[in-house]
Amino acid sequence: MKIRDLKLVRSRSGMDAWPEGKFLIDTVNAHSFVLAQQDTVFADALLKADALLPDGISIVKACRWLGMKNAPDEKIAGADLFAYEMEKLNRKGGVCFFLGSSPEVLARIRERAAKEYPNIRTETFSPPYKPVFSPEENQAMLSEVNAAAPDLLWVGMTAPKQEKWLRENWEALDIHCHAGAIGAVFDFFAGTVQRAPKGWIDAGMEWLYRLLKEPRRTWRRYLIDNPRFLWLVLREKIFG
Repeated sequence: MKIRDLKLVRSRSGMDAWPEGKFLIDTVNAHSFVLAQQDTVFADALLKADALLPDGISIVKACRWLGMKNAPDEKIAGADLFAYEMEKLNRKGGVCFFLGSSPEVLARIRERAAKEYPNIRTETFSPPYKPVFSPEENQAMLSEVNAAAPDLLWVGMTAPKQEKWLRENWEALDIHCHAGAIGAVFDFFAGTVQRAPKGWIDAGMEWLYRLLKEPRRTWRRYLIDNPRFLWLVLREKIFG
């Protein structure tokens, strides 16, 4: 997979044109792009999403440097997607389902959502914390989501697990709504992890803020995968 293969949403205004109904939204950043080089299932999930958001300033700059005609105008983070979809659903009312994370995080999400989005009924399910789900566990997750018949579905299991789960189970999900893999947004909204202040985000330094705040969790992503991403972009620039 190359940068030029990515069909990225160009700006936040593009989200207004998304159709109603079953619609899969993923995000990509330098870390996930590097992971996808060695994981064809993950790469396929990103390439086949109905909408792919540039969730990293490095992706935006790489597209521009490569001279892509449809290069994104701005970074669109999972948190931006979350706010947009939640506000939209709150205006008309409906059901939002959060699949992933721990019971404690989900409890915080329900509490905050009830205050900030009073017209949304929040349903949650915490799957087992393990690399691979058994067929029975996977079916339990599908049954919970389908029974809720949500108007919006969020999956938060970290990349690439969340994107692969959505792609592999897309046909079995009996839903008629937008669904997004948003990873860290579960923790941001729950307040268990603090997102970078706006100044850091605007300066394109959200990655550095996260590295400073969570070095043990993020050092490999930013100190190893970021240089790998730069090499992949350079190689694509030279060899196409």
